[in-house]
Amino acid sequence: MPVSDLARPRIGVTLDAEQPGGYSKFPWFALRQNYASSLIEAGGLPMALPHVPPELADAYLDQLDGVVVTGGAFDVDPALYGVTERHPTVGLKAERTAFEWAVAQGALARDLPILGICGGQQLLHVVLGGTLIQHIPDSIEGALPHEQPNPRNEPGHPVAVVSGTRLHALVGADELAVNSAHHQAADRLGDGVVVSATAP
Repeated sequence: MPVSDLARPRIGVTLDAEQPGGYSKFPWFALRQNYASSLIEAGGLPMALPHVPPELADAYLDQLDGVVVTGGAFDVDPALYGVTERHPTVGLKAERTAFEWAVAQGALARDLPILGICGGQQLLHVVLGGTLIQHIPDSIEGALPHEQPNPRNEPGHPVAVVSGTRLHALVGADELAVNSAHHQAADRLGDGVVVSATAP
């Protein structure tokens, strides 16, 4: 049964930003279409969240029923999880991180549903008090490639789903094939964080 437009939960989706060049001679925001189409297909109404000053996060959250913090080709500043040394591969987008940090904290304080995807999951992990492995190849001996060479819409490796987790209840499987496009991973867990799946 189609969802009534009035009944659709309003889901804020954070945008990435790019510098001038390519698409525009001016700075611009970006979002892959599948973030929006997946939310619409699931019954939601996606609302784009440009990372304006973090002080406006609450004004956005007043209008929303949930939040998706998206990924991008950048990292969470290690200083935000108490690490002073930065691996040479770490790239930052300070304005975006500040806004998404405020949105994540605000959503958690309001008990709004929040989903972090890729870098969004890593940011959420740090907001919850966790730390990150800054560069998997230099930290985990024999780690499988997480920057997969095959197209990003194809699975790159399996993950073992932890029995008893919400993810396990949703997918009904002990193993999933996933794609990977990241060079960092969760390290020390934050408060209340439950590991739902692990890569071999």
